[in-house]
Amino acid sequence: MAHAALVQCHACGLLQRNPPLPAGGAVRCVRCDTLLHRHVPNSLNRALALTIAGIILFVVANSFPFLSFQFRGQITETTLVTGIEILYREGMWELSLVVFFTSVLAPGLQLVLLLIVLLPLKLNPARRGFPRLFRYVATLTPWGMMDVFMLGILVSVVKLADMATIIPETSLFAFVVLIFVLAAAQASLDGDIVWSRVPVPERVRRSPRPGEAIRACHVCELVMPEAEADRVHGRLGCPRCGASLHRRKPDSLQRTWALVIAAIICYLPANLLPITTVTSFGKPQSDTIMSGVIYLLGHGMWPLALVVFMASVLVPLMKLVILVYLLVSVHMGSTRRPQDRTRLYRLTEVVGRWSMVDIYVVTILVALVRLGNLATIEAGPGAVFFAAVVVITMFAAMAFDPRLIWDHRSQAHESAGTAEQATTEQAATEQAT
Repeated sequence: MAHAALVQCHACGLLQRNPPLPAGGAVRCVRCDTLLHRHVPNSLNRALALTIAGIILFVVANSFPFLSFQFRGQITETTLVTGIEILYREGMWELSLVVFFTSVLAPGLQLVLLLIVLLPLKLNPARRGFPRLFRYVATLTPWGMMDVFMLGILVSVVKLADMATIIPETSLFAFVVLIFVLAAAQASLDGDIVWSRVPVPERVRRSPRPGEAIRACHVCELVMPEAEADRVHGRLGCPRCGASLHRRKPDSLQRTWALVIAAIICYLPANLLPITTVTSFGKPQSDTIMSGVIYLLGHGMWPLALVVFMASVLVPLMKLVILVYLLVSVHMGSTRRPQDRTRLYRLTEVVGRWSMVDIYVVTILVALVRLGNLATIEAGPGAVFFAAVVVITMFAAMAFDPRLIWDHRSQAHESAGTAEQATTEQAATEQAT
């Protein structure tokens, strides 16, 4: 088997062949059906063009007014960072930091890093420092949530439609186009092509010998004999991208349990405490997440109410239940339906970020409704706990190693094979006797 064709599934740990693919083709794991690789034609050119377009749109989206709020002759204009600044001034610095990182900093850094990596790579081989920068691109990808922010804008406009007139400004249109451009850039980027430009030491290129221990990098997916991995401060490191190498994520179960318990503790106050406080003509009114859903239902917006309920109430609870189930099943050594359990894990990775929609709604409402004694909206303590639930559950999903689901199954098969071999040998011995 050629070394370049080796790939280890990051979901179940199975070592297998990655065959040559036609343009647009994809290969999936033969055991757990996880997508291993998709061949994107003309990947570098398309990704670079979309990245440049994304940077231009990003600058426009952050340089001009975003939305305007017109109420009884008063007009309030807001930019993307207005709500973040107000949250910080009101003492909600934790909330403002989360919103700033996920809606502005992470997408912006991702675009800049892609440009720094792809532009020189288009002209020359990979230079020093390139692997580390490209690793950061993969790290930032789950935390860029502009699409979720767009859903928050939609919910905010619906909530304020009866109160005042909402006027879309220049930045909003740039922001909408930017969402699609960034998604297209991520879909166009073939990571395998990028990593293939990074030179690898000759010693790493050899195929593993039968029975030899191997290591697979979880970042660049390089498969190598364990003896040929770099050793830095007593730890194994990838010779291509520099990431630490582990057979399984260190202390995966312990870290996941700790994060899940912390998220459960924060879940109750997130749903019981007010997420916003609306002061109209001197009369304050506090709203929780559920009261916001009821408001949308009362105004006939049941599709939007359903989306908010699922994203803000059902999804966080579902993630916690799934993670607890996966942790318990691994602790008990279960070998039942590992494919289904792997799919459940992938579901937690996909849907978790959409729970941030209510936090973005709070940020937009705080930025728009600033009319003094007439009407003012402030963030409540429930918003901080809810943001904590979303962030902690995302970290919990990242800390869990899905390959642990398959370890007990592999051990069971090995034990069954050993028992079968022993029975065969015993029968042969008796027959000889």
